[in-house]
Amino acid sequence: MYKYDTYDQAMVDARVEEFRDQVRRRLEGHITEDQFKPLRLMNGLYLQLHAYMLRVAIPYGTLSGAQMRMLGDIADKYDRGYGHFTTRQNIQYNWIKLEEAPDLLAELASVEMHAIQTSGNCIRNTSSDQYAGAAADEVVDPRPYAELIRQWSTFHPEFSFLPRKFKMAVIASDIDRAAMKLHDIGVQIVRNAAGEIGAAFYVGGGMGRTPMIAPCINPFVPIDQFITYAEACLRVYNRHGRRDNKYKARIKILVHELGKEEYTRQVEAEFAHLLAQNVEPPRAELERIKAMFADPPFEAGLSDDLDRRDPDFALWVDNNCVTHKQPGYIAATISLKPVGGIPGDATGEQMRLMADLAAQYSFDELRVTHAQNIVLPHVKKADLYALWQALDAKGLGTANLDLVGDIIACPGLDYCSLANARSIPVAQKISQRLADRQQEIGELKLKISGCINACGHHHAGHIGILGVDRKGVENYQLLLGGSEAADTSLGTITGPGFDEDGIVDAVEKATQVYLANRSDNERFLDTYRRIGMAPFKEALYG
Repeated sequence: MYKYDTYDQAMVDARVEEFRDQVRRRLEGHITEDQFKPLRLMNGLYLQLHAYMLRVAIPYGTLSGAQMRMLGDIADKYDRGYGHFTTRQNIQYNWIKLEEAPDLLAELASVEMHAIQTSGNCIRNTSSDQYAGAAADEVVDPRPYAELIRQWSTFHPEFSFLPRKFKMAVIASDIDRAAMKLHDIGVQIVRNAAGEIGAAFYVGGGMGRTPMIAPCINPFVPIDQFITYAEACLRVYNRHGRRDNKYKARIKILVHELGKEEYTRQVEAEFAHLLAQNVEPPRAELERIKAMFADPPFEAGLSDDLDRRDPDFALWVDNNCVTHKQPGYIAATISLKPVGGIPGDATGEQMRLMADLAAQYSFDELRVTHAQNIVLPHVKKADLYALWQALDAKGLGTANLDLVGDIIACPGLDYCSLANARSIPVAQKISQRLADRQQEIGELKLKISGCINACGHHHAGHIGILGVDRKGVENYQLLLGGSEAADTSLGTITGPGFDEDGIVDAVEKATQVYLANRSDNERFLDTYRRIGMAPFKEALYG
């Protein structure tokens, strides 16, 4: 994984001290909250319903054991003993005291972490495939390219004050595990017929108030020019993006209003101009970064056999583990979704345990997934049973990856000042209601947002739930048919909304319609696409 050089560390340390002075001036009354707000947001500090919330950047979801251990210590020292892993592969702390924030950031800096550009109208944390470097189906490890984006975009003077926040994802597989087409820019590293590596660019995706799927504007940009192409995409957006209306300020609106062809024409013209300026980072820098993502020292000749006599372990393997590119190894997902739990939450103790297990079993490396779980990417199959036993003893052995209990949920009205409805209690009730039927139902991705901003990705759920305010009462809309994978689609609202208990009943009814109509080994999404909305509406509304 990437290691800071002296420039990285100096920048992060300088930012901590700068922010320490800004906090001091705010606490002493020398600057107002309005003056302080843009300063704290540049450092990932939000003022939520009950306290300050700090969002910590985890670039492309990759963590070392030492970093995860520090996150656990911070949860205990500065929060209330837990943290919340998010859909951007970051972590949030919900109970931060302003006077302690600089010390917290200094402790993060000691393990090469920060909260820079986790907020504001800038390029946010670049996300990626949680199995990068382990996946058997990837062209290359996409993380060096995500790291190059991080270095190029951090403090970029031209893109520090964009019309709106900007999100990018990088993958290197035809199987999309990062919701790449639902980003402002999605990059897929590809190989052409000549065997050359390049980047396919998808621009103008996003969820929120106006969900859109990004079109591919260029199927192959030479890899030595992909940063320049990204810069061209952003320059056109920065030039024409709306600044008078925040609801129409995202790049998806610009691409839609200009049209894919005209937007692409302008990008290509800007790209040609930038190429003439020779602004691409030198290839030597990419090679330096790539060297830090070399494979760990895998052992050769290991057995692929697993002792599956323990049925609970066998179920966990089947649900939570995926094929590794190296024989004798496996990538294991730790579910942060126990039955009735809060999706994405982990205690300080659990984080330290995961750090210890990463050091013992996974070359000291972990990944945060955009589905709010944790991956140990490189586990020997011979160690897998011992790993699962240690996880299960601490409530981390749930076998529900991609099942109905593996719910994505935003913090909702329990914490967020933007939310209209609570997400957490709904997730907990659905998890408990359908716990005994998860295996029967099979793959079903359920996503819950507490407002139209869609931090819970409800548009992309096989079943999505959107909480809205109906005359001061929480109301929940049900959506069906969304997908964030390579077959990206946006969910459709079934009809009138439900109250909190009613939405739980509605989800159960939707699964019953699916079970009554599925054929062979169809997923919920496949059955929905085959039979359409009508049978579901009949069951829901009569």
